[in-house]
Amino acid sequence: MTPDASAHIDVAASPQRVFELVSDLRGLSRCAEEYSGGKWLNAAGPRVGARFRGFNKRGWRKWPTTSTVTDCSATRFAFEVKSLGLAVSRWQYDIEETGEGCRVTESTWDRRPGWYVPITRLATGVKDRAVTNQRNIEATLQRLKQAAESA
Repeated sequence: MTPDASAHIDVAASPQRVFELVSDLRGLSRCAEEYSGGKWLNAAGPRVGARFRGFNKRGWRKWPTTSTVTDCSATRFAFEVKSLGLAVSRWQYDIEETGEGCRVTESTWDRRPGWYVPITRLATGVKDRAVTNQRNIEATLQRLKQAAESA
């Protein structure tokens, strides 16, 4: 299935360094546009099946989510996101080694049921989630590149 938003960037850092940033709740919060932090719920760190409470903000709006890690390898970190027990999205970071470091692709899929979309628009202030996520991914990848290359 095609993602609703996706972009990639080349990073002059090791795939391991990038994986460490995207799979670390604090590291990811320093790069992400809306995600502002989180805490592991049933694990000490990333692994398939691990759950975390995520905290998100956009302007004055704040909302929590609960995510479950679905992929956790050197080449992919992904998680399914729920809000109020409902599936809302999937986020995925694919890391491909290149001669100069790696290429990182961030993708997301909107999983919200149609009736839930107006509620999330009010909660987040986002009218067009696909357009906003595309912009957010592009900004996140730029920050991720800076963080990975500055280490």
